[in-house]
Order: sequence, then structure tokens, then C-alpha cells
Amino acid sequence: MKKVAGSWNLFEIAWLVLFTSIAVGFTVISRDSLFGFTVFITGVLCVVLAAKGNLMSYVFGMYNTVGYAYLAYINGLFGEVMLNLLFFVPMNVIGFYMWKNNRQEDGKLTMRQMDLRRLFLVGMVCVIGCLLLGFGLSFIPGQNSPYIDATTTVLSIVATFLMVRRFKEQWLVYIVLNLFTVLLWVIRMLEGSSEGLMMIVMWSAYLVNAVYGYYIWNKGAKEVTA
Repeated sequence: MKKVAGSWNLFEIAWLVLFTSIAVGFTVISRDSLFGFTVFITGVLCVVLAAKGNLMSYVFGMYNTVGYAYLAYINGLFGEVMLNLLFFVPMNVIGFYMWKNNRQEDGKLTMRQMDLRRLFLVGMVCVIGCLLLGFGLSFIPGQNSPYIDATTTVLSIVATFLMVRRFKEQWLVYIVLNLFTVLLWVIRMLEGSSEGLMMIVMWSAYLVNAVYGYYIWNKGAKEVTA
């Protein structure tokens, strides 16, 4: 525990406290259940620890994924249930073992950087995937902002693959993902969604974390290259 605590600087501690306070605030405002709070707080811990390259990110991530799938199920969001149980659950397991087996002697995660060819390929997959899924969603009655919705879904999947493979570019994808998600909720808020403001604040916090995550992983990748 001393080793883990010693790896946190003042900024990271302050950021974790702020992030946790946001989670508590959302729970009080929305009058969420204790279970809902545990799902929220494990999501916060998951993304903060991922920015640090900490293996515990996947432990909290697994609880968050299963818990969110249950909340989605009781709210009739079966697409979210399948996405979390069929994709994010196995990716949590795969990611845990891949991170565990790719650590340096001092315990730090070995972070990687993509070459231009791979980066271009990932970009093409994102663009084509977003357009195709958005086109498909546009035919569903009642679908709101199909192309933005498709963009957040595709980028989330791509970023997860990059995260498991330990590429720093995952954070660039997360930055774009969070920007589009904030835009999505701004549109929903302007259309009268009561949860819009809270979601904008939450995803804005994730956006800041993604920027910090890229900063940390960029330094980590350079150290490995050196």
C-alpha cells in the first residue's frame, strides 16, 4: 500500500478527490441508489487508474462493467447490456493479463507508440465505422443524433482495443470520444433532457482525464523508446 500511495503526486490526489466529489454530487442530486453510486465511483477509479497505467484499473473496470450492464438491463437498454457483457467484460479480462505480462522491472506498465501506418489504419477504421453505423442507426425510429451516437460507440470500442494493446494513442481517441459525447449531451439538454447538465459535467471531467492520460502515456512511451 505504501508503494501504491507513493506513486501518486499532489495533482493526481487532488484530481481523484475532485472526480470523487463529482460522483458524490451526482448521486445526491439524482437521488441514486447506493449500488448506482458504487457503479459510478468504480467508473471514476477505472479511468483515473488507467491514466496512470495502473493494473487495478481493470479490477474496478470489471465491477463497473457488470454493474452498468445490470442497470442498463433494468432500464430496458438491452443494446448497452450486450455491449458491456459481450465486449467490455472479456476485454477487461484480456486487458488485465496483457497489462500484467507487460510490465517493467520497477512495476511500471510498458507503454507503446503507434507508427504512422497503424495510426492511419486506425483513423480509417474509425471514420468508416462511424459512417456505416450512423447510416444504420438513422433508420431506427426515435433515434436521436444517429451519427454522433455512432461516433461515440465506434470510438469507445476502438479506444478499448488500443488500451488493451497499451498504445498511448488510445487517449487521443478518448479525447475525441469525450468531445463528441459532450456535444451529444449538449444537444439533448437543449432538447429538454433533465440529465443533460450532469452528463455534460461528467463527460467534461472524463475529457480532462483523457488529456492528462495522454500526457502521462506520452512520457511513458518515450521512456520505453529511449
